[in-house]
Amino acid sequence: MNSSINDQAAAVSKKSNVYAWYVVLLCMLAYIFSFIDRQILALMIEPIKADLNLSDTQFSLLHGLAFSLFYAFMGLPLAYLADRFSRPKIIAVGIVFWSIATAICGLSKSFIQLFFSRMGVGVGEAALSPAAYSMFSDMFSKDKLGRAVAVYSSGSFVGGGIAFLVGGYVIGLLKNMSLIEVPLLGAIKAWQMAFILVGLPGVFIGLLFILTVRDPQRRGQRLNAQGQVEKTSMKKAFKFIKKHRITFGCHYFGFTFYAMALYCLISWTPAFYMRKYGLTPTEAGYMLGTVMLVANTLGVFCAGWLNDWFIQKGRKDSPMITGVIGIVGLIIPMIAFTQVSELWLSVTLLVPAMFFASFPMPVSTTAMQMLAPNQLRAQISAVFLLISNLVAVGIGTTLVALITDKIFGNPLMVGMSLSIVGACACVLAFILLKKGCKAFSASMQQEHPV
Repeated sequence: MNSSINDQAAAVSKKSNVYAWYVVLLCMLAYIFSFIDRQILALMIEPIKADLNLSDTQFSLLHGLAFSLFYAFMGLPLAYLADRFSRPKIIAVGIVFWSIATAICGLSKSFIQLFFSRMGVGVGEAALSPAAYSMFSDMFSKDKLGRAVAVYSSGSFVGGGIAFLVGGYVIGLLKNMSLIEVPLLGAIKAWQMAFILVGLPGVFIGLLFILTVRDPQRRGQRLNAQGQVEKTSMKKAFKFIKKHRITFGCHYFGFTFYAMALYCLISWTPAFYMRKYGLTPTEAGYMLGTVMLVANTLGVFCAGWLNDWFIQKGRKDSPMITGVIGIVGLIIPMIAFTQVSELWLSVTLLVPAMFFASFPMPVSTTAMQMLAPNQLRAQISAVFLLISNLVAVGIGTTLVALITDKIFGNPLMVGMSLSIVGACACVLAFILLKKGCKAFSASMQQEHPV
């Protein structure tokens, strides 16, 4: 009898585990599409600049600020909803919204139109990560959470790599066609067609999500004096952050500067290789797509595994120390890959730069999910994403353009600008994350003494 009960329990547990990983993989697929939609712009910098008569600074606003501004600020109300209502429904609506917004980017004929379309992409994508992180925390134990988040986070680099590969292929395929006739839309440019092609498939992912994913039972919720679950609010989220202000200060800003180095690499490396080494958009797309698919994806998995290994060894500061290790590995190749004269040597240095630059993706998230109570997790993640996207994406990528345009006054100096911003970001990230190790351990001991 006991054996039969144990077998049934094991079967239920296995089925639950398979379903949990299905949800992770589906979220990863959505994340892949989100990064394809987000990153396809970087590869098409030259044709868009030429057609819309843009400067590097204007282009950086399209790639960084237009997306990050609404991605950051819409994350807070959407995270509040995710802590109270159905997370799968919120994610599904977001996927459909950003996919349609991406396709609308392909209809843009001016800087202003493309700017507002990119804002729409940011609004939709803000629904995904906070709600996904919150669900993972309810489906996985702490010693497996790092790997689950790493699998999800790998979608960003798989998506970024595919964006470069597909973008390079589409540009190569359509390079001899100045205008393309599309039913109902008329004649459009090749870069506009690329936006339409990569945007619309995401609608089907949104429909699959709403049809197959159920909201997991929330675990670890705090109870009030009457034994009822405490209601969530942004006020309580900020109160919790204030309670652990040194920890969150080091975490939020340390990983934000780390992310600045990452997003500067992703945003400006295509332009650097096209300008310094004369690569075509197709050649740059194939090369960078391959690097991202291999180096960044391996970096995400390595960071997730390292975080879980530190947890198993009993270290309460596992996400923070993993971040410190990553930033130490990043700083030299981050600076050096733009300063060498040979293409092969630059790409050789770019590989470890991309590998270590991907470390913050899983561990910054894991840290927040480990420390925060259930009903505040999505909101605390959204506060981090607000700061990270405004500073890392909005300001960091624009700084590279401003230094290139205003200080050097030469587009060919984009590599030097990239190295300067990247080096400063790495140093600041190291100082903050190193200090944050002790603070994070103390906060974990206070909130989770067992």
